[in-house]
Amino acid sequence: MSAAAPDILAPHPHLSVAVIEAGGRPPRSSLPCVIGENVRFSTESLESYFFARWEPVAYDALLVAAAVEFCDRTQHRPAFAWGREFELCVPVHDPDRWNQKPVGNTLHDALNCLTGDRWSISFCPRKAPLDPPRQVQFPLSPNVSAVMPFSDGLDSRAVAGLMARELGDKLIRIRLGHTLSPPKQPFTAVPYKVVRGKRAFVESSARARGFKFALIAGIAAHFANANQIILSESGQGALGPALLPVGQAYEDYRTHPLFTAHMEQFLAAILGCRVSFKFPQLWHAKGETLSRFVRKCAGGSWAQTWSCWQQARQVSVDQKKRQCGICAACMLRRLSIHAAGLTESRSTYVWEDLGAATFEAGAAASFDNRKITRAMREYAIAGTLHLDHLAALAHSPANARVLALNAAQLSQSCNLALTDTRQRLDRLLAQHESEWKSFMESLGSNSFVAHWAIHDR
Repeated sequence: MSAAAPDILAPHPHLSVAVIEAGGRPPRSSLPCVIGENVRFSTESLESYFFARWEPVAYDALLVAAAVEFCDRTQHRPAFAWGREFELCVPVHDPDRWNQKPVGNTLHDALNCLTGDRWSISFCPRKAPLDPPRQVQFPLSPNVSAVMPFSDGLDSRAVAGLMARELGDKLIRIRLGHTLSPPKQPFTAVPYKVVRGKRAFVESSARARGFKFALIAGIAAHFANANQIILSESGQGALGPALLPVGQAYEDYRTHPLFTAHMEQFLAAILGCRVSFKFPQLWHAKGETLSRFVRKCAGGSWAQTWSCWQQARQVSVDQKKRQCGICAACMLRRLSIHAAGLTESRSTYVWEDLGAATFEAGAAASFDNRKITRAMREYAIAGTLHLDHLAALAHSPANARVLALNAAQLSQSCNLALTDTRQRLDRLLAQHESEWKSFMESLGSNSFVAHWAIHDR
């Protein structure tokens, strides 16, 4: 079952982008995205992907992902709608392969599902083939069965530990970011960086990031001869954004099985690889995942993970970066740590005390009050209400249709019987509700968080 299509009657902002090689000229009606200027590949990171063999089609796939990100960040979404229209032309080594109907159909299906936009992507021949990166040797196990995108997040650390315990050297981690992993390891970083062009980057919804990370994971699985991609998200993070979209926003499927099912089809069409995305903690709350990690793996390293979305300049205390403690990601982290029966230092967060009577009083005493803006307050309220509304979702008759639709989508995407899927979804929501109520009780009835949740403001 596909995601709901964007409203075809509403007017959509339109952007035409032409990816060009250095020295080329785009059509007059298209915004140029220049390889080497607006898309900058890292030689070292490319070598860590193409260590076994050079496949131009895989490089071209990375270029497509970069171009999609360029489009997504350049065109602002309208204030009272969501969808946009994109025309994109990308030069590739083998345009006949890229212009095959199965490739185009699965690519457009994946992007339309993920972003809620309309994409029209065409492919033209490159002027000159790219010089392949040098071949390097990595001590890669011949028995690799799974790759796993890895970050500094709590879920990532926990699930990586649990899966390594199960799979050993059959699991390879893929670094999500531009910071290189230790030397002599494959897949050390995202192999490119996207830079603004003649127009500024103005859109921050970042739905295209899901395509980038899923594609990079797929390419890594292809080169490692793995048949599984392990995604670390627990149930609240994977399913919550689709169950409870914000305002007029389209449902967020960035780490949802509905989107990854489309990506499996696209990867098969363009690379010829049969790979499955797996969510080992999909039906469990984040607190349950953390508890199991600590219990099974002596996982004390969870305390060094990072969840916050805020930039360093916004959340520094005494010139040291902290996690904010009040964005949606931080709130879910704190809820989950409480649910797992764990504690962490107050100095982990700018907002040290969620039990304070006012939002301002909860921040560290030495935090610059000028940074406590209306926008930051509204951001915090939104994160709190998302978790609160998710806890109440199963009890509202108005949400019956939403739950039925999501259960049907998950049933098809996960290849589960509908009754089984609904039972798992209901259990997840009940677990989240229990954890949320316990967390709120721990903060006390005078907490500013409790005030927001109770009064919905």
